[in-house]
Amino acid sequence: MGLGIQMLGWHEAFCQMLVDRGYFVIRYDNRDVGLSSKIEGGPEPDLMRLLAGDFSSASYTLDDMADDAAGLLDELGIGKAHVVGVSVGGVIVQKLAIRHPDRVLSLTSIMSTTGDQSVGQPRQDVLMALVTPAPADREDFIEFEANMFQLIGSPDYPTPPDMLRELIGKSYDRMHYPAGFMRQLTGVMASGDRTATLANVTAPTVVIHGEADPLIAVSGGEATAKAIPGAKLVKVPGMGHDFPPQLWQQFVDEIVANAERATAGATKA
Repeated sequence: MGLGIQMLGWHEAFCQMLVDRGYFVIRYDNRDVGLSSKIEGGPEPDLMRLLAGDFSSASYTLDDMADDAAGLLDELGIGKAHVVGVSVGGVIVQKLAIRHPDRVLSLTSIMSTTGDQSVGQPRQDVLMALVTPAPADREDFIEFEANMFQLIGSPDYPTPPDMLRELIGKSYDRMHYPAGFMRQLTGVMASGDRTATLANVTAPTVVIHGEADPLIAVSGGEATAKAIPGAKLVKVPGMGHDFPPQLWQQFVDEIVANAERATAGATKA
């Protein structure tokens, strides 16, 4: 899942849609969110230094987060998998395909980018909202996060407010750990541009991006698809930077079609 988002962001109903198509689904918390391990004793992320290009407060990078995914596959005894990532999750699976190409059967990168600072940049108001600290109180936090998702969400596919608030509340109750958000953001910003190394990705790839994304502009998805040989680019009009249920069927169809490309290629090989 994306920056600071727990595995709950992969809704059970969405996962069930993939199960119904014959796939075994694994969702997990990235480090520093949810029930995964937290950094202890590392440097305190410094937003002002980050914005100035000083990444010395990073406790880890995307390389480590991609290695986490490979380590999870090891623990589960799974040699290869079809991998799907959203936003920062998309960046993580890109890195997984770069660092561990033998573990990736197919790659789906959704509303993500390449790390090239000339593409995929957020609107200024969205960037300011992203780095504004959220309230600690549960109800205030839910309201704050709901407003944030409304700001970055899909104008043509609004997520039902009750559904959104339920997810935020469940996540808060499961593990409220705001420090993890800044640690992840620092690690992402410290990881640099992947454009050149994305040329080495061999897994069948589909890149999905909303044309109305205000957090990671659609140019980020376009650059990702251009960088990966043979990648398919799917641009969705009216989609922002969220995971609206109205688009789940389209996402599932694209994920499955891409996975079947990989399977067909392996059979021919």
